Amino acid sequence: MAKTILVIDDSASLRQLVRLTLQAAGYDCLEADDGLTALAKLDGRKIHLAVCDVNMPGMDGITFVGQARTRAAYKFLPVIMLTTESQQAKKDAGKAAGARAWIVKPFSPPQLLDAVSKLCLP
Repeated sequence: MAKTILVIDDSASLRQLVRLTLQAAGYDCLEADDGLTALAKLDGRKIHLAVCDVNMPGMDGITFVGQARTRAAYKFLPVIMLTTESQQAKKDAGKAAGARAWIVKPFSPPQLLDAVSKLCLP
């Protein structure tokens, strides 16, 4: 059974690029356009990993990570931040919220798949 990854980004074209990259590698994907929509998808189903942007309307990615951590079933959900943000202060805030990896856009598909393969546990 394929592992499920939640892709969270306000850019539809970026979500599509990430989804196509992950699906080509055998993963199933769910999509959300902001943190609020993503939280609604944390409804008890098994999600193995999230790939999340930082800057989004509604709820930003760092807030999403913190909120996901308050839900028992998703307390240890690995999250990769995929963002244009490269400032150390943002990275520190993401790490403090619970993000496990930080990839700066633009990214290469092999770079994303390498991070996913290291964090996407059974």
